[in-house]
Amino acid sequence: MGAIIQSDGVFFRVWAPNATGVYVAGSFNDFDKNAQALEAEENGYWGGFVEGAKNGDEYKFYLDTPFGEFFRNDPYARSMTSSVGNSIVYDPNTFDWGESAYDMPSWNKLVIYELHTGTFNVKEKGKPGNMYGIIEKLPYLRDLGINAIEVMPPFEFPGGFSWGYNPSQPFAIESEYGGPDAFKSLVKAAHEHGIAVILDVVYNHFGPSDLDIWQFDGWSENDKGGIYFYNDWKSETPWGDTRPDYGRNEVRQYIRDNALMWLEEYRVDGLRMDMIPYIRNVKADEDPGSILNDGLSLLQWINSEIAEKFPWKLTVAEDLHGLDSITNPVGEEEGLGFGAQWDADFVHPVREALIAQDDSERSMAAMEKALMSQYSGNPFKRVVYTESHDEVANGKARVAEEIADGDVNNWYSKKRASLGIAMVLTAPGIPMIFQGHELLEDKWFSDTDPIDWKRKKEFNGFVKLHRDLIRLRLNFSDVTEGLSGQSTEVIRVDEEKKLLIYQRWHEGGKGDTTIVILNFSGQAYDNYRVGMPAEGLWKIRFNSDWEGYDQEFGDFTSLDTEATAEECDGYPNSANIAIAPYTALILSQDRS
Repeated sequence: MGAIIQSDGVFFRVWAPNATGVYVAGSFNDFDKNAQALEAEENGYWGGFVEGAKNGDEYKFYLDTPFGEFFRNDPYARSMTSSVGNSIVYDPNTFDWGESAYDMPSWNKLVIYELHTGTFNVKEKGKPGNMYGIIEKLPYLRDLGINAIEVMPPFEFPGGFSWGYNPSQPFAIESEYGGPDAFKSLVKAAHEHGIAVILDVVYNHFGPSDLDIWQFDGWSENDKGGIYFYNDWKSETPWGDTRPDYGRNEVRQYIRDNALMWLEEYRVDGLRMDMIPYIRNVKADEDPGSILNDGLSLLQWINSEIAEKFPWKLTVAEDLHGLDSITNPVGEEEGLGFGAQWDADFVHPVREALIAQDDSERSMAAMEKALMSQYSGNPFKRVVYTESHDEVANGKARVAEEIADGDVNNWYSKKRASLGIAMVLTAPGIPMIFQGHELLEDKWFSDTDPIDWKRKKEFNGFVKLHRDLIRLRLNFSDVTEGLSGQSTEVIRVDEEKKLLIYQRWHEGGKGDTTIVILNFSGQAYDNYRVGMPAEGLWKIRFNSDWEGYDQEFGDFTSLDTEATAEECDGYPNSANIAIAPYTALILSQDRS
């Protein structure tokens, strides 16, 4: 589909079943709307070869229909001059990928960093950032320990500033971000730094503005969207009446082609699908009368093909309904076949506990439930986080800002934000950090408010805290293998003193089994006895109260501790620990 480059010209193909004539006009024929007619093919497709057309030429389709005459951009356009400009012929084979090979980490070893191209690394005031700005920061992310970035939707949208969830041309990379080769350059550079790329895609709606596929060939019913959209009550979404018609084969193919293009041609390592409840259900409220079986089968088709061709690539669902079916394999218990899903059962209670002003409001039972939640019998079928683009906008702010209400550079904000990220990076699940958390970014996310990189120097210790946690998570020192293991067991839920203590392990034993102690209270404890899975010396690998992370932290003395044969918490061994207020400790044993 679209513009297919051949040795001596370009073949153009478009779907316009209600047109009586279709032409292609471009820089190769002075945009003469009648110069190059396409021939009618089967099932409403039109195609034709234009000799002399080439890579980089601009073009549009001209449609003659019973409903009027229309210039339309190519729905499959890979490149655009702008969302209201022209399509550009793009040769996908000219990009030089080089010789470097890349193997994606296993999913239990992923640490994801969600970022927004337009605000992550802005180089010129008043203009959005671009893909090359992200490339510039890849060494920083690599040194932080990040091994996967999730890029918010970078598809052509109206204007230069947007979150990206209003794609007008789903096959084209936003021109302000640098276009298709810029995104390929990012993927290539990320892989060279050992970083996977997960792409956020939007299939629950398109647009709603600058949308040439709206009433594409003139036909519509009920003044709805025409051939690409439902034309009845099923079209309605929170973002306009622009839900694609998941029951129409050509539309299903359009969405499937889009998903596979990013994985095949652009070599991305995974897809995160935005708000799939609106693909599988009209109202996203589990109303049996509004289930979209066509949407369900489309997701199953896409995920089945990805699992067959690229079983190592990760598909992530934003569903937020806590359903095993989302990550169950296709064919099992209504499974949709996603590799993982964003976990609302983690982020909401954990944020609530961190933000609450009084310790009495923090429920350790809720923290235990958030910690131990899992889907499809696998702890790594979920993505855990305290911040995402949704959780720090739309009336909500950064965790530290919610605590501080004005000045995040205070003891309470920093202590509890660090406690939250410690839980994220030690919990079973795939951990995710939203851009700027490690810089103690304040306020809320906006597509016109760039990350302030001067904060890296001001809060260098807070950056180091994140780096140390990630390195422990990924077992850089070979003493905390358990933090990426399948097994987790809660040792104690102390509702009175507001402590949660758990162990994690892969195979178990020294250098593997890891103890995490989280103190959600403003009270320090000097001599707190807790059950331990093995006797011997347990060493402090991380103490979030270290003054090296922030000068306002207390540098509370939490020493290595000896576990002896004294029963506690149902374990034959126990040890005394000391822990500061709002602090995380991580302990393990040396391998020898």
